[in-house]
Amino acid sequence: MSLAAYCVICCRRIGTFVPRSKSHTPWRNIRNIIRFTGSLIVGGSLFITYEVLALKKSLTLDTQVVEREKMKSYIYVHKAPADSLDHRDSFSTVDIEDHDCAVWLLLKKSRADDLAVRLEAVREMSGARHWHDYQYRIIAQACDPRTLIGLARSKESDLRFFLPPPPLPALKEDSTEEELRHLLASLPQTELDECLQYFTSLALSESSQSLAAQKGGLWCFGGNGLPYAESFGKVPSATVEMFCLEAIVKHSEIPSHCDHIEAGGGLQLLQRLYQLHKDCPKIQRNVMRIIGNMALNERLHPALVHSGWVSLMAEALKSCHIMEASHAARILANMDRETVGEKYQDGVYVLHPQCRTGQPIKADVLFIHGLMGAAFKTWRQHDSQRALTESAVVDEDRYTTCWPKTWLAKDCPALRIISVEYDTSLSDWRATCPMERKSIAFRSDELLSKLRAAGVGDRPMIWVSHSMGGLLVKKMLLEASKKPELSAVINNTRGIIFYSVPHHGSRLAEYSVNIRYLLFPSLEVKELSKDSPALKMLQDDFLEFAKDKNFQVLNFVETQPTFIGSMIKLHIVPVESADLGIGDLIPVDVNHLNICKPKTKDAFLYQRTLQFICETLARDLEN
Repeated sequence: MSLAAYCVICCRRIGTFVPRSKSHTPWRNIRNIIRFTGSLIVGGSLFITYEVLALKKSLTLDTQVVEREKMKSYIYVHKAPADSLDHRDSFSTVDIEDHDCAVWLLLKKSRADDLAVRLEAVREMSGARHWHDYQYRIIAQACDPRTLIGLARSKESDLRFFLPPPPLPALKEDSTEEELRHLLASLPQTELDECLQYFTSLALSESSQSLAAQKGGLWCFGGNGLPYAESFGKVPSATVEMFCLEAIVKHSEIPSHCDHIEAGGGLQLLQRLYQLHKDCPKIQRNVMRIIGNMALNERLHPALVHSGWVSLMAEALKSCHIMEASHAARILANMDRETVGEKYQDGVYVLHPQCRTGQPIKADVLFIHGLMGAAFKTWRQHDSQRALTESAVVDEDRYTTCWPKTWLAKDCPALRIISVEYDTSLSDWRATCPMERKSIAFRSDELLSKLRAAGVGDRPMIWVSHSMGGLLVKKMLLEASKKPELSAVINNTRGIIFYSVPHHGSRLAEYSVNIRYLLFPSLEVKELSKDSPALKMLQDDFLEFAKDKNFQVLNFVETQPTFIGSMIKLHIVPVESADLGIGDLIPVDVNHLNICKPKTKDAFLYQRTLQFICETLARDLEN
């Protein structure tokens, strides 16, 4: 479109009429009426502000029409005139109302070369409370990607800053299930590890009909006789989609495969699944895991922004559901290169702070779950399963689904609180990947690498662990002590909390051999047996190492037995096994699962944990 033709549209938009006469050609008339005063270039698009000059001399104008038009949407030009590029930082305030002027000046400020100035502009935008809808939309349409991401990570930002995602393309195949299969089949199939090969072949070979025929019992895949624990969704199609997503999650851990996912329309397809399955948290979480992995690659950030994922995650970050908010926080943190230097790989979640904050972070607290645990559910309140009415007002000081995120973050706001997640299993038939048999040593190397990428070791820190998670912490610290490049992890470790950690083994391994419920003992469980040479060596080596480093240590241990299924009642970690040999050992009248789940904020378990963290980090938090 020529500039002259565009200006004619502008004049018609504001209620003017351009007469076609010899004495007043369209271009000459427009030039006399309209002066272009500034522009912003955003992703190849041009937003033009304009003012009407000398209209009273040229024609009659209904001012109410102008006011109504100001409240509507804005002119959007996909391609900017070449001669406007030299004037993109020019703003005019003639005849602009004060509050409108402030919006445009904030936009200009958000593009400053000085990082501090840009961050201040985002803070001012996110603090806006009394703007009209159209003013939020000005920011939404005119801000650059880094400003948009900053607003998404600002706790108080109004959701009107975020435009709805672009319309999704029509399905190429008959269903999302077939689209997922097609995307998965297009990904590289060479040089894959055994588990990724398993998930890929499973997803591509199984059909919804065969899964439907098996529904109601254990799933068997690929003819290999290895039963799977349970179905993932309520309907077979959702189950098949889940299998495909599991495979794509694994592929998305490979940076080059993320490029193939984006090129194959994966961002739009995943967005369709995210929207379709709002009632299936497992599908939504795996979609967000994939997007979070893709966000690790900065070259894909423009595609993530343009496909609307920032807008979706800005909304998800405000969710009351901790898993949804934490996955969104990971995605946005990986995209925020203005204020975040770390990279959060799959399974590493920041519980606090999840938004940009002016509070300086002085130390880290890391939460490592144990067998059959998870990054969020392990650390929930003891009575977190109680039913809540929709109208109930939840007081987080009394009720929480994750006490590190609420109670600890409130009591110690200067902490960065991280929770990690990794797959564990009590028996091979419940493993996420039946072909995957990972030892404690393998998992510790994997977690240590992910935590170091997240900046763990750069600040003073405390490790908090439950059950087998404590063995992983011990192994990680021993491995870090052998590598000079990881010396910061050792030097900055101030203390460790062990919740019922079987330093000397557990009877769980004995039961897993004899009880039919646990068909095939997993490698992790075997390593927990009392006569395990690897476990004894780990204990001896760590005890000598920890005494030399003078770590502060706190040990809790259960005194009640735990029900496993409906047949086993077992004291999983007895007092003698939980005794590390250093630090306080405190028996608590709870079972193995609840040893890390305080009943209330005033409960001894939480208050003693808080006391240990505050005292151990006292000097670091004061500086």
